[in-house]
Amino acid sequence: MKRHLVWTVSLLTGLIQVARAQEADRTPPAQKKIKTVRVHSSPQSRPVDRASGNGLAQPTAAKIKAIKQGSYAEALQRYWRAPHDRRWWDRHFTTIVFVGTGYYYWDAGYWYPAWGYDPVYDYYDYDGPIYTYGNLLPDQVILNVQRALKQLGYYAGALNGSLGPASRQALAYYQRDAGLSVNGAIDGATVASLGLD
Repeated sequence: MKRHLVWTVSLLTGLIQVARAQEADRTPPAQKKIKTVRVHSSPQSRPVDRASGNGLAQPTAAKIKAIKQGSYAEALQRYWRAPHDRRWWDRHFTTIVFVGTGYYYWDAGYWYPAWGYDPVYDYYDYDGPIYTYGNLLPDQVILNVQRALKQLGYYAGALNGSLGPASRQALAYYQRDAGLSVNGAIDGATVASLGLD
């Protein structure tokens, strides 16, 4: 009974975070305030589809150039790959979420695997940073990228929110064709090029 109550509270907290994120998307930019919410469980939520009309919204060249080319390289440098216990993570990062099979921490626009936060839940399909936008959780960002790549004919796999080998290969092909840095990862330039942010 107690375990069920804890799960229900975690689910409700996650739903509140998703609702706040969706409300923030409707708020005019001048009125937006950034809030950090700690969630230790994410609900099976539906992704936010940023595609409009029949195709994807195409960003301007200036918008893509505005994203630093070195941001993914900088994100890799900020990545804490060494496992730490829950107390260490809680002291160093304010936003830690549980998604699928592992915990992620947020730092400067990217989600990273929080190795050792809970050794029972410590599996990640992709061992690296995942760029985020619009207060989305990592699996939601991956799902939106998969959907966009599928619409463009680069991805034929399942829309599952998992950045496995097929998703990374599709990303690399898209990045090559779009003239982006080919890293097979979800970075800011790729998200902007796909028109998702």
